[in-house]
Amino acid sequence: MHPAEILARELKPGRGWDQWLADEFRQPYMQQLAEFLAAEEAAGKVLFPERRHCFNALNSTPLDRVKVVIIGQDPYHGPGQAHGLCFSVRPGVAVPPSLVNIFKEIRDDLGIEPPDHGCLQPWAEQGVLLINAVLTVQQGNAGAHQGKGWEHFTDKVIETINEHRQGVVFLLWGSYARKKGRIIDRSRHLVLEGPHPSPLSAYRGFFGCKHFSKANQWLEQHGQEPIDWSLPSMQELLERYAKRSAG
Repeated sequence: MHPAEILARELKPGRGWDQWLADEFRQPYMQQLAEFLAAEEAAGKVLFPERRHCFNALNSTPLDRVKVVIIGQDPYHGPGQAHGLCFSVRPGVAVPPSLVNIFKEIRDDLGIEPPDHGCLQPWAEQGVLLINAVLTVQQGNAGAHQGKGWEHFTDKVIETINEHRQGVVFLLWGSYARKKGRIIDRSRHLVLEGPHPSPLSAYRGFFGCKHFSKANQWLEQHGQEPIDWSLPSMQELLERYAKRSAG
């Protein structure tokens, strides 16, 4: 079995994505990407997130439920951080600086106090697609998998949302995400742009952007349920997923 076929198995059926993305795994760029990832693993390099989590964003947010899209760049490269959702980390892992600033803006915008963890899985399950442009990285080597083919694949994800969904809110933070969002039809969707929440740029306009309340206002105006940007406590979150695993 070709590495691309093995990789394709990580994209779960029944979420609506496979209908539009299955052909991508037969494209030369994806076959080359899959061969590269397999060779990296065979050479003993540690990749994040684990292969079974690389499509977590798509598997967690079915196409027909996408309401908001947040575009990141590439996964965190420290042990135990990345789990396939941009800006998010596993429960119990220190909240990264950019996510700290996202929580600060939500507090200032909506009055929601920051949680005691950085796991954004509950957002994904409400319809917030948390997609990185590049879906894997080598441990300790930020950006190591840029230019290997993931960008083509995630462009196709954005094209699919642009064409087959209506009234989606795209939150594009930083120049990288803004470039990625050039293909979005602004007559069909709401595009909110701002600086990246990194400590290097958050004070240039990310703080005070009010993107979270603006997104909810747009959704309500278009007859959709707003996103609950609050997150359960880490204990509640772990109990919730423990029950699911047991069930």
